Parts: sequence; structure tokens; C-alpha cells
Amino acid sequence: MTLISKLKSIFCFVSVFCFASSASAHWELDNNSSTLSFVTVKADHVGEVHTFDQLSGDINDDGSVQITIELASVNTLIDIRNERMQNMLFETNLFPQATISGEIDLDAIAEMAAGGSQAISVDFDLAIHGETSSYTADVLVTRTESGVLASTVKPIIVMADTHGLVSGVEALREVAGLPSISRAVPVSFNIVFEQGH
Repeated sequence: MTLISKLKSIFCFVSVFCFASSASAHWELDNNSSTLSFVTVKADHVGEVHTFDQLSGDINDDGSVQITIELASVNTLIDIRNERMQNMLFETNLFPQATISGEIDLDAIAEMAAGGSQAISVDFDLAIHGETSSYTADVLVTRTESGVLASTVKPIIVMADTHGLVSGVEALREVAGLPSISRAVPVSFNIVFEQGH
């Protein structure tokens, strides 16, 4: 075998090894770089944006994704409203977390060059307040040097009726003296997963 042939063989081996390592490496959600927000609309036309400040999650070797939302970390920028959402809407003493579970093509992401982006459709289940429902999200995936950024292309509409949250919405409406609070809630996210080895 010539020197060039040997070098080609070594290069091919290293390339395959690096790809396999990249595809099977552990991916962990970076809470400090991630955002999950939702919009509430009250009194017919007053919209406000809120966030959850504590997220965790992983992408497993098989491409399965799980994200956990700590509902007590809801942040409306008003302390009393945070407490009311925790106690009256989410009932965090009974249901402290919400979970998002889905699946992505991890091999396709591993093949992306840093800085590259790809629009994908992701089916996932949202479990909150003891009720689970399925959704589809249009997501833009951008490869970074050490991981991946997944961002919603357009908001996902979550209905309070689907997750047993109607009585909580009504309780919030009454305590705040509002004529209405919409049961349709647009949700958006920018989630960063960092890749480990």
C-alpha cells in the first residue's frame, strides 16, 4: 500500500469515527441560553409575554428529545401574578413540571456544518396539569460549534381546554377582575442543546 493510500485510509477512518462520535454524543439543554415564552391575552386585546426560567432536557442517542419545564419558574415580571399562576392555574403543588417529548433525526443534525440551518417539522407531546396532547412545530435548527439551536418558526397554539386548565384560567380572571382571558395561548421557544462526549 502506498503512502497516499495509507493516508486516505487513515483519513476515512478518522472521518467515520468523528461522525459516529458526533452522532452518539450526549446533548444537554443549556438553560442559560434557552428561552420558552408564552403570550396571554386579557380583556380582549391586551397581550403580555411571560417566560419559564427553569428548563432542562436531553437529546438521546436514538434522537429522542425530552424537555422538562419547572412550572414554579413562571415569570410574568409581577410577583403576585407569578404566585397566582403557580397556585391557581398550574397548581404546582400537584403538578410541578410540564414535559415535552419528541424525536428528531440526530444523524442529519450531526452532518450539518457549524453555522448551517435547516427547517424541520417536529411532532411532540406536551404533558401539563395531568393531561397530554400532541402538537406539530415548525422549527429552524441551526448547528453551532458545540451544539444546536432550535427555534420556533411560528408560535405553537396551546389550548387551555386541552390540558384541564380552564378552571384555572377562570380563577385568574375572577381574582383579577377581568372580563376575559383567552384560552388560546401562543408558545415560542429558542432552545440550545450543547454537545458533550
